Amino acid sequence: MRSPRIFVVVAIASVIGGAGGTGIAIGLRDSVKPPPSAATATTAEPAGPAVSARTIYRRASRSVVAITATGASQDSAYFGAGGGSQGQTATGTGFAVSANGLVVTNEHVVDGAGRITVTLSDGTKRPATVVGQDRSTDLALLRVDTGGASLTALKLADSGRAQIGDPTYAIGNPFGLEGTLTTGIVSATGRTIDAPNGSSIGGVIQTDAALNPGNSGGPLLDARGEVIGVNSQIESASAGRFGQGSNTGVGFAVPSNTVKRVIAALERSAA
Repeated sequence: MRSPRIFVVVAIASVIGGAGGTGIAIGLRDSVKPPPSAATATTAEPAGPAVSARTIYRRASRSVVAITATGASQDSAYFGAGGGSQGQTATGTGFAVSANGLVVTNEHVVDGAGRITVTLSDGTKRPATVVGQDRSTDLALLRVDTGGASLTALKLADSGRAQIGDPTYAIGNPFGLEGTLTTGIVSATGRTIDAPNGSSIGGVIQTDAALNPGNSGGPLLDARGEVIGVNSQIESASAGRFGQGSNTGVGFAVPSNTVKRVIAALERSAA
């Protein structure tokens, strides 16, 4: 199966020049204001049966955070940025996977960042550090200084059970529009996309839920509000002013089964 030509869904805050061309990869990280999301709650609510989009958002949005990475160094070919530069500030999305401050995001969101700030769902800004990152799967694990508060962790589902036609829900920070929910379906499974280092990421979930710059690293949720993937890239026929692709209804999420494996490995290597 071909690897789609995609835009990683991260947006770069500084003006780094336009990028021409069509159908190239660019991130879903945006640079407007960070979202007021991912709150401090003590316990996660039980999964239960399928629920409404409103309920899924109410439960999951408090676990979603806005990430601002300052001093990042990006690969211009991967981001379609038209010439990489140092000292950029860019924002993306992440979500809590433990009560003590572990947050998952895309590696391309924080790559090379000198300072990382996370904004929780109540608007609180906290510093974060990189526990580990894996360019081969475009995943990174952060530790947020929660100031003693607890985060509500999202549950990682079995992405192997996702089927075409299943409902999907994406929460993130597209174009800096905080706490945005978009909905869709699983439009394909078993896709392959390219990681920042050129490695192939398999088992990727394709969705038509709208993903745009700023959504990078955010959760793709199933009908029970569990994470089936990390929103990472989109297929786009055009690039905007800053080399960012726009949503055309074809987005890609790194599968949660890969996320589970990589998180465990990153935690072990950091111990």
